[in-house]
Amino acid sequence: MKTQSAKAKGRKLQQLVRDKLIEMLDIHPEDVKSTSMGAGGEDVTMSSSARKKFPCSIECKNVEKLNFWNAYEQAIANANGFEPIVVAKKNKHKPLVLCDLNYFINLHKKNEPIQD
Repeated sequence: MKTQSAKAKGRKLQQLVRDKLIEMLDIHPEDVKSTSMGAGGEDVTMSSSARKKFPCSIECKNVEKLNFWNAYEQAIANANGFEPIVVAKKNKHKPLVLCDLNYFINLHKKNEPIQD
């Protein structure tokens, strides 16, 4: 695959993640940005108001073969104190999320149904 095509694939996933955050968390579109390809750091940057709703750092990988451990290490390196998350996608498959087990379980704990 040509470099330009690979970057376009990555950019498409970043934009999908950005759009989902805006839609699902009711975040203002100007508060979430897909970073330019080749730029260092997070793949999706957020304002402080967006971080309050979604305190995570996102690394996007749209590739056919992925070393999840390396991708997660990259997410950790770019997290700046936020929860590192990897969003991974390959052709003809839906995107998946890789995160720390404790973080994942705590997400469920926070959303437990209220008991009467």
